[in-house]
Amino acid sequence: MEALVIPYSSRFAYAAADHEIFRLNANEQRELQTRMERKQIKEFMTMYSRLVQNCFDSCINDFTSKTLASREENCVMRCVDKHQKAGERVNLRFQEQNVAMMQSGQIPGR
Repeated sequence: MEALVIPYSSRFAYAAADHEIFRLNANEQRELQTRMERKQIKEFMTMYSRLVQNCFDSCINDFTSKTLASREENCVMRCVDKHQKAGERVNLRFQEQNVAMMQSGQIPGR
C-alpha cells in the first residue's frame, strides 16, 4: 500500500494547525483531526481523478477494442510515472521549505 500524499494546497494549513492543536481540548483535537483526515482524503481523490483524466485524455484514443493497445498502455505508464515523479519532487521541495521555515522560527500560515 502506498503512502497517502497530502496535496500541496493543504500542507501549510496542516503545518499551522499542528502548532495550534495544543491549545484545543481532547474533543476539539479529535474533531480537528477527523476534519483534516477527511479533507486530505478528498484532496487525494481529486488529485487522483485529475491524474486519471489527464492520462486518459493524453493516451487513449482508440475505442475499437476493449483492451489497451500497447502504445496506449506504454503512454499511460509513462504519464503516471511522470506525475508520480513530479509529486515526489514537490514533496521534497515542500519538506526542504518546511525545515528552513522551522529553523528560522517562522510558522507557516502566520
